[in-house]
Amino acid sequence: MSAASETAAGVEARLADRPASVAAMLLAQVEASGPKEAFRYLEGGRWVSLTWTQTRESTARLAAGLLSLGVTLEDRVAIASGTSVRWILADLAVMCAGGATTTVYPTTQHDDVAFILRDSQSKVVFAEDQVQVAKILDHLADLPDLVTIVQISGKVDHERVIGWSDLEELGRAHLAAHPTAVEDAIAAIGPDHLATLIYTSGTTGRPKGVRLVQDSWTYLGAAIEEYDIIYPDDLQYLWLPLSHVFGKALLAVQVRIGFSTAVDGDTDKIVENLSQVHPTFMAGAPRIFEKVRARVMTTAKSGVRAKIFDWAFDIGRQTTPARLAGRKLSGLQAVQFALADRLVFSKIKARMGGRIRFFVSGSAALNREVQEWFYAADLLVLEGYGLTETSAATCVNNPRAARFGTVGPPVPGSQVRIAEDGEVLIKGPAVMRGYHNLPEASAEALVDGWFATGDMGELDEQGYLRITDRKKDLIKTSGGKYVAPQKVEGVLKAVCPYLSQVLVHGEGRKYVTALLTLDTEALDGWAAEQGVDLGAGRDLTHSKPVRDLIDGYVAQANKQLERWETVKKFEILPAELSVEEGEVTPSQKIRRKAVEQRYADLLDGMYNRD
Repeated sequence: MSAASETAAGVEARLADRPASVAAMLLAQVEASGPKEAFRYLEGGRWVSLTWTQTRESTARLAAGLLSLGVTLEDRVAIASGTSVRWILADLAVMCAGGATTTVYPTTQHDDVAFILRDSQSKVVFAEDQVQVAKILDHLADLPDLVTIVQISGKVDHERVIGWSDLEELGRAHLAAHPTAVEDAIAAIGPDHLATLIYTSGTTGRPKGVRLVQDSWTYLGAAIEEYDIIYPDDLQYLWLPLSHVFGKALLAVQVRIGFSTAVDGDTDKIVENLSQVHPTFMAGAPRIFEKVRARVMTTAKSGVRAKIFDWAFDIGRQTTPARLAGRKLSGLQAVQFALADRLVFSKIKARMGGRIRFFVSGSAALNREVQEWFYAADLLVLEGYGLTETSAATCVNNPRAARFGTVGPPVPGSQVRIAEDGEVLIKGPAVMRGYHNLPEASAEALVDGWFATGDMGELDEQGYLRITDRKKDLIKTSGGKYVAPQKVEGVLKAVCPYLSQVLVHGEGRKYVTALLTLDTEALDGWAAEQGVDLGAGRDLTHSKPVRDLIDGYVAQANKQLERWETVKKFEILPAELSVEEGEVTPSQKIRRKAVEQRYADLLDGMYNRD
């Protein structure tokens, strides 16, 4: 047997040697790392720790409480809450009771909450606060399977609602009467039992429940451990919505590998918390990296400071190829880069906590220019790829061999191939077992175990995947040219630090146009620096200084696009697209049809002014 064959066989054997369930994986980690820190969270304004042993004890009480409420194998238990350590404990408790977690974004509107709970047949719901409880109580008559609402913070006076401490007390009593209840429940869980129901964003209609089994998560944890990029002594900073599959995947990886995680879902305090926690890695969506870049760029003052800033980034870009390839910098370059680091980059890295080995970007495409900007400053952003239907982490770049512009190779044990029409197909243990209550949709999406992603892509000679666009989103102009909106939108946001959201339009039209929303915080900084009065009313849609500013950036972006892709006209919307108005999903994906319908007159006006 060749060395390569022996290596492949070893990987396969180690992947196969994984626990039967998430709960069993947790028990193994507790046994290995009991007194070590598992989680860190804010309480009373200070960071406090929870060890793996304490995590297990808390989880056992909650799991026993769920068992006392009648939760049995594969029963659905929903969590409607923002990211917090209690979200994690609730989820692990569901796993230890043998149930299946149904995730609900806290921004999900009343009707969709009711639909998800009804479609999933959830028996118990963890609801963050009075606001989330109210959404459920408003539709209680339509939820025949719902037995109990566990309010995570506080407690509404209602016969169906109990508090967090009430559930713990139920658990203590149940364990006193049945000491092995939780262990017995864990022993009954097999790899093919349902672990999670995650509902897709619903960009084109009602959300679909994705069925992910226990083996999806235990495999993913083992696969990332085998990939050898995250270690037990790492410290993660976690703010991502745990209702999203990306957040759930990070939790599974942590339970397998045993690193510590600092948890806080307040997105307004990410940079502040990074400087307090000093993590070694953090995962995020592209918008976070775009916003950090925009803040840094727009706060670089004029004069000498700006010249030093620009010089440092020029040096960072010049040395990028050598550093990315792992080559030692030449004498002069080494001196210049060290000086750039001392004067500029070290300050940026300090704001990120000073210990970051890498960031991971997922859930949407990251523009290469943003990635290269971070790397110029000696901060590595690894792009990864996956979908709800593939448990999030199908591909991820390796920090030892990152390739910008790609989402990396498949993680060990997963397969990726490109269909004849260019669509990305995925196969492996992390792929869903179907959509809940939708057999026809399941059969259409899964053929011989291969999941049709709906994304278009290419594989390079090293097996790295590049995503080009969504299959359904491709625009065909009246001239017969195809335009990938994701590419155009990415270039616009990468070039202009004042844009928040971009929607490119042009299906059946002579040319491409765009609807834009503005990052008002960044724009305020620009206005103050330039001495521009934006006015008390802050209606920026027709502000000439703002339009002139954005017009310049659009012209700059167009230079990076093919002629038929260039944005000929744009309009600035009065406010950011929102979940409440039905314009974006809870995971912040733009509902293109909804936005195009709402702003149809504005779009038509751009074409009719010719």
